[in-house]
Amino acid sequence: MTFIKKTLASSIAIAATSMMAATAQAEISDGEIRIGYLADMSGTYRDLAGPGGLEALEMAIEDFGGSVNGAPIEVMSADDRNSADVGANTVRGWIDQDNVDLVAGMVASSVTIAVTNVLEANDGLGIVSGSAASSITNEHCTPNHIHWVYDTYPLANGTAKAVVDQGGDTWFMLTADYAFGHALESDVEKVVTDNGGTIVDRIRHPFPTEDFSSYILQAQGSGAKIVGLANAGADTVNAINTASQFGLVQGGQQLAGLLVFLNDVYAMGLETTQGLLLTTGWYWNMDDESREWAERYYERVGRMPTMVQAGIYSSTMHYLKAVEATGSDDTQTVRSHMMEQPIEDFFARNGRIREDGRMVHDMYLAEVKSPADSTHEWDLYEILATIPAEEAYRPLSESDCKLVND
Repeated sequence: MTFIKKTLASSIAIAATSMMAATAQAEISDGEIRIGYLADMSGTYRDLAGPGGLEALEMAIEDFGGSVNGAPIEVMSADDRNSADVGANTVRGWIDQDNVDLVAGMVASSVTIAVTNVLEANDGLGIVSGSAASSITNEHCTPNHIHWVYDTYPLANGTAKAVVDQGGDTWFMLTADYAFGHALESDVEKVVTDNGGTIVDRIRHPFPTEDFSSYILQAQGSGAKIVGLANAGADTVNAINTASQFGLVQGGQQLAGLLVFLNDVYAMGLETTQGLLLTTGWYWNMDDESREWAERYYERVGRMPTMVQAGIYSSTMHYLKAVEATGSDDTQTVRSHMMEQPIEDFFARNGRIREDGRMVHDMYLAEVKSPADSTHEWDLYEILATIPAEEAYRPLSESDCKLVND
């Protein structure tokens, strides 16, 4: 009798588990999880996200097991060519024709803002990992996207405040002329002036730009102690290389790289970049956990990952865990669950998603090492300080996000 009761109980438990699994998969539309990866795959921002970001996303899916509650995970990708129209049209097609559940990647802020408008209109979901404009979760926030890795607010608070505190109180701003550059320039100006400094002059350059000669000459003529680079990717590399050729630092001025990626420093070399202060959301050599993941990535790609590529893995895993836990790919169901769960992994420390869609986490002030202090080719940063999550990002009390103020 006991054996029969145990067998019956086991059968009921197995049946209940099977029903739950079937119910969970039934709530996943089309029986598949579909992720669209959108990024600059061939242009200015290729190295900071690009194909390497797609590899990080695929690593996350593999580590998760390749399916969620029995539903396979399908990935598609596209090159947005840093065009808002191309990005928006691509995502519109993904939603209308391919039933994509999540749009990942997203680098150029102008592309991201256009894409998140499409997502909101169609109740899709996006996780932004590459874009920097703080407006993405401020005036351009939606209930349909999350901003993961960093934005211009902590970049300004970290780097600009540190430079002003060291006596760099007069600034010339060299700014990429689009949403990201404008946002970074604005955030830097606020930090500089709030801490007693002055923006003596500024100039905005087209995106992208190859010849920075005239801009660097104007910066030298401004007399400013600090030349702030409110640009990214190849634009930052070109500007720093031109400044080096023109002897800007030798002439007594200092460069402040306001959005500098690991791949930029690697490309330019430590001779050119040593002593540069920057703020980063993650560094591969921070601790054992970061190193373990980065070394696995390196084995696949042959390069150490940027903070964006690490963030793509982290955000993808958090999304898949939410789908698994809720048994659904419904946008608001998944997003709500993601907001309820803390983020504590190899990428994020003290992470959480706020109501404006901003994932806040600790940020780091770093200095580029000298060649003498570097032990191997990817040993590029010295972490100087941790900027706690609650101090790093724009406080909600200053937010213009409709999700906060409604």
